[in-house]
Amino acid sequence: MGFEKFRVKDRDFSPKRALIIAELGTSHGSDPVKAGELIAAAAEAGADCIKSQIVYADEILHPNTREVALPGGNIRLYDRFKQLETDISFFAKMKEETEKRGLLFLCTPFGIRSARELRELGPEFIKIASPELNFSSLLREVASYKLPALLSTGVSKLADIEEAVSVLGERAPICLLHCVTSYPAPERDYNLRVLKSLSPVFGCPVGVSDHSMDPELVPALAVAMGGAVIEKHFCLSRNDPGLDDPIALPPSGFALMVKAVRRASGMEAEAVLEELSRERGAELVEAVLGDGVKRLAPSEKANYERTNRSIHATRSIKQGEIIKKDMIASLRTEKILRPGLPPSWEEAIIGRKAARFIPDGEGIRFEDL
Repeated sequence: MGFEKFRVKDRDFSPKRALIIAELGTSHGSDPVKAGELIAAAAEAGADCIKSQIVYADEILHPNTREVALPGGNIRLYDRFKQLETDISFFAKMKEETEKRGLLFLCTPFGIRSARELRELGPEFIKIASPELNFSSLLREVASYKLPALLSTGVSKLADIEEAVSVLGERAPICLLHCVTSYPAPERDYNLRVLKSLSPVFGCPVGVSDHSMDPELVPALAVAMGGAVIEKHFCLSRNDPGLDDPIALPPSGFALMVKAVRRASGMEAEAVLEELSRERGAELVEAVLGDGVKRLAPSEKANYERTNRSIHATRSIKQGEIIKKDMIASLRTEKILRPGLPPSWEEAIIGRKAARFIPDGEGIRFEDL
């Protein structure tokens, strides 16, 4: 492939030397001591990069979202996100600790406020999570920073990726991270040959954000298929209370992953496939590789238009009322509320009259206008 390299801070990452990201998410619980322990353990396990998330609940969900099914059980996710809101100085300290160990610092914003706060920290690059792939105003904001960007493509169709790349990729170098938005994600859903499809189509490097439980199979095959970046959730223990800890890799598992990725990077692709076919079975390896056609994976189909962003009322809107900017927001719908129009329709909705009563939290559709 001709688009293999992803450059960050004068370092080139490619299938021959992949960037390995330890996704801490919110597993630190806003505790600086726990954050330090996670960073130290991930560094020891062989990570190149430490990633976290800047969470403000109102940037992600409506309070009426109620319970969401996650690996740890049904959780009132809005309330949990409120608990995880942390002053930006916390992430400044994480960045300092990470870079002190010679690792790259990476963070995901979920809205304009968190993106601007992150920019003030002076990051080398930035990550957009799969549910925000269609969040056009956030993409425009991040594009204005002209930083290298990782763009996760879980629970998306080819047209969704094309639209996001048209916004983000014109202003900065990007790397697409193939992803299956399911927790945990079945290895057989990964369709890793899609990496060889996405890279030439969009003219950029590719990688994988892996939510499967196996520490080695998907990461090693992803490198064989041309992946320049491998991201995996990291925890100290799967019994810890972090939102993603039940599907994350503890230090020993992460070290196994690093070893598998580095070994695969030093081999020809066919040799990796032959070795894993002998060890895991040819039928399983072929299933994980798939046919290379970009489509929603079976395990994530139900999340489409629900995990993604859509336009919601942030208060009840009366019939005949003129819709103003502060009455709407592009939020993750999840399972309870009704999905609305895509975020790209925000400007078109503002100034329109409500054709009927729109309850607080509901998605706004054409028939509401």
